[in-house]
Amino acid sequence: MKALAPYFENAVHGLKGTKHVADIRNYGLAAGLTIEHAPGEPARRPYEIAMKMWELGFYVRYGADTIQLAPPFISERAEIDRLINALGETIPSVG
Repeated sequence: MKALAPYFENAVHGLKGTKHVADIRNYGLAAGLTIEHAPGEPARRPYEIAMKMWELGFYVRYGADTIQLAPPFISERAEIDRLINALGETIPSVG
């Protein structure tokens, strides 16, 4: 896990500048992304992101205006890449 944490950090922070991403923070293999809220519907985008990710085979937690990530400690780099790539495609696709 210790060796994977910097890789995960770089991957997650690679989402900086993605449409709707207001903030990114992490600690080890845990990360939170603040998602800009849709006008009048602050929790809609995180919910839609989580549901689209679920359809792609990924479980991400959501709450209020955030998406939370916590991959298993036994994850490999390729799994981190698939997760972050899917998230990077999904986030800008929500309304």
